[in-house]
Amino acid sequence: MRSRLPKVLHSLAGRPLLWHILRAVRGLQPERLVVVTGYQAEAVEQSLAASDIHWVRQYERKGTGHAVQCAMSALKGLSGELLILNGDHPLITTSILESFVQYHRGTGRALTVMSTCLEQPAGYGRVLRDERGALVRIVEERDATPVERTVREVNTGMYCLAVDRLAGWLARLDNRNAQNEYYLTDIVPMAMASGEASAWIAEDAEALSGINDRMQLAVLERCFRDRLVAGWMERGVTFVDPATCWLAADVQIGADTCIESNVVLGPGTVIGEGCSIGPYCVIQESVIGPECRVLPFSHLDGAEVDAECDIGPYARLRPGCRLARKVRVGNFCEIKKSSVGMGSKVNHLSYIGDAQIGSGVNVGAGTITCNYDGVHKHRTVIGDQVFVGSDVQFVAPVQIGSGATIGAGTTVTKDVPADSLAISRAHQTHVMGWSEKRKTRI
Repeated sequence: MRSRLPKVLHSLAGRPLLWHILRAVRGLQPERLVVVTGYQAEAVEQSLAASDIHWVRQYERKGTGHAVQCAMSALKGLSGELLILNGDHPLITTSILESFVQYHRGTGRALTVMSTCLEQPAGYGRVLRDERGALVRIVEERDATPVERTVREVNTGMYCLAVDRLAGWLARLDNRNAQNEYYLTDIVPMAMASGEASAWIAEDAEALSGINDRMQLAVLERCFRDRLVAGWMERGVTFVDPATCWLAADVQIGADTCIESNVVLGPGTVIGEGCSIGPYCVIQESVIGPECRVLPFSHLDGAEVDAECDIGPYARLRPGCRLARKVRVGNFCEIKKSSVGMGSKVNHLSYIGDAQIGSGVNVGAGTITCNYDGVHKHRTVIGDQVFVGSDVQFVAPVQIGSGATIGAGTTVTKDVPADSLAISRAHQTHVMGWSEKRKTRI
């Protein structure tokens, strides 16, 4: 990858590559889940920390066989079947793994290799068979002859085997090869020698693609996006221009929602039924209730939006923003760490930060909550049914009683009683003849 970042932490659909493998494996409900780490092990373990993972360190990277040798201590006391997978196959699914395990069980053999056929097999070990189709051996590309390299059936690096046979096979590995490494593939001929090996060809080759560089990562990113979008369209979601949208792996979308072009739905996004997401919106770590409209160029990050809200265009909802039902947030408004009550409106060019706004409130254009005094943040509390005129500044901390009216251009520095009018502006004066006098000076 030519990167300081471990390969398995490179992101696909908003999540690390290894995250995708773990999600597929957890669908099998394994008795034990062991992950072998090597390069920057601490970073990998911290990024994907979970109570169900047994972490094992491979301090010296001596090949895939050596990696499994390192894991043996974490497998003590287990019997039955063991799946061995790689951390860079992010499109693998639980259903593929289930089919693999079922095939292995059906053979009654001790070891099954998962293979697939690729149009461009470069970079993969080749699966070699005899004229009857029986498995002969697996050869790494570096050790393969020119003829063997023309074979399109490749080893995916995934195995299902009898765990009680593994230790004996691993003890016989050696590193007499081009890389001076202990290849896990070398256990296959050991199992074959006693008639205990088989190979299962997975039809979905694309889902078994590995990643060795950033170009392959980009190809699989696009492939994964296409699969995600197709899955959501099958469940009743409309994508007007699917090729221009980007989705994180864990996005959730309700039926009858329409996603316009050039939309980014990042990690942690949940969108309810019957919503409309306009072009060029970016949404992440946010929950949007049913029947909401998010108009073009709006950004939502860490927001909670109840049903039937209208947002945008060009609105920004930041972490801690909570909108109750039927709230309207309009053009060029920003809301941060604030709650807005049912039916309230923040329509134009306003900043609402560290505030609590009641229900039925109208916030006029250009309103600002002055929440920062240079050292600390302070809250503004606005009661129900308050009318706020345009160009109002609330100098927090300040509380506005229910039913109050704030005159346009007012700077509020003190609490406002309920049902009262607050207004603070200079008296308007007129200088007669000012324009003619100004012209003579020019």
